[in-house]
Amino acid sequence: MPAPRALRPFVHREYRVLIAALAVSIFGSGMWAVAMVYQVIHLGGGPLELSLVATAGSVGLVAFVLAGGIAADRVPQRLLIIAVEGTNLAVIAAVSGLAMAGWLQLWHLAVGAFVLGVGAAFFFPAYSAILPRILPPEDLLAANGMEGTMRPILQQAAGPAVAGILVAALSPSHAVTGVAACHLLAFIILNFLGRHALDAPGAERGPAGERAKTSFFHDLREGVSYTVRTPWLLWTLLWACISVLFLIGPIEVLLPFVVRDQLDGDSRMFGFLLAVMGVGGAAASLATASFPLPRRYLTVMMVSWGAGSLPLAAVGIMDSFWMVAAALFIFGATGGIGMVIWGTLLQRRVPPHLLGRVSSLDFFVSLALMPISMALAGPAAAVVPTWVIFLVAGGVCPIMAVVAMIVARMPSDELSHPLDSSPEIPEPADSQKSVDSP
Repeated sequence: MPAPRALRPFVHREYRVLIAALAVSIFGSGMWAVAMVYQVIHLGGGPLELSLVATAGSVGLVAFVLAGGIAADRVPQRLLIIAVEGTNLAVIAAVSGLAMAGWLQLWHLAVGAFVLGVGAAFFFPAYSAILPRILPPEDLLAANGMEGTMRPILQQAAGPAVAGILVAALSPSHAVTGVAACHLLAFIILNFLGRHALDAPGAERGPAGERAKTSFFHDLREGVSYTVRTPWLLWTLLWACISVLFLIGPIEVLLPFVVRDQLDGDSRMFGFLLAVMGVGGAAASLATASFPLPRRYLTVMMVSWGAGSLPLAAVGIMDSFWMVAAALFIFGATGGIGMVIWGTLLQRRVPPHLLGRVSSLDFFVSLALMPISMALAGPAAAVVPTWVIFLVAGGVCPIMAVVAMIVARMPSDELSHPLDSSPEIPEPADSQKSVDSP
């Protein structure tokens, strides 16, 4: 009996090893999010100190994500992933040891958070680039759907919950030790990856078969150039920039005040609403993984993202908890659908030797504007009503999704580059030729 489509990637041994290690690692990341907070508080820190430690992690991620993408295209991805997990283990073990001995200081946590951020900058481009090398193209959608299902469950729910129990029952240092145990297990599992995934994918090789030596900026310029001249890729990233700028700040900064002022709720209600959004993303990711990639994959992706933002336009005037929960569930679900398709498109349409760099550009444009969005949300709310900010955020993103589809000619592009098993449809005479050629 054939395996369900969502479980087909598990037929491949290398994927089983990789996804098991990823599951343990992101569970540990979820634990770290809570353990780090209470470790800062345990050391006498307040909101300022906590912000500094959290910012250190974000700075490490943003500052090195482009370098991580270049490394994923130049360095053997298997070794890169193992090295990152080993570094994570060393950092968390050091923090745990210092905490247990009573020697831990806030600057230790800040340095540790920075190194973990740098590690994430190298890990995820390498992970995205290695998947197409260990799975056939028809299983990539299911693999991305599985990751989209696991991440909110393990990183946003289970990991923080277990860390909270350890902090309450024992101490923050014991929770940090639990994080170290997760990274140790992930490191051990990753060492079972087969050696066939060892070679770097570098595209340019000399007469003797050796990779041509190129500079950091040459590799970066090559990735950016490919992105700029590939319309569906460029305009999706532009849409992502706009959506991050308009949506993240209202959700992260203003939603707690919507809960307090409009719903008469507290932190528990806010946490539950975020959980509802995560459940929507997980359920939709699993559902997307259970079906073939849509023939109109670009249209489905952009319509999901654009239409899914519309309910947020009314969040600022809703006075019912269940209406806000429904809006966030829809937003999470449509976001999950789009992200699963997007990850699959990168792995199937971007040339393998550029995949790490393009994946890192995707991370970079999303992460770079995230702190700006959160920084602008508060001052904007002091000038205009909150409901206006949500109305603009929920209205701009669907409009820009339509603009991106039209300007990049996505409907004709997806027909010219079918990714399902059906025969390729002749490219319309007026469509752009060789959209995906490097």
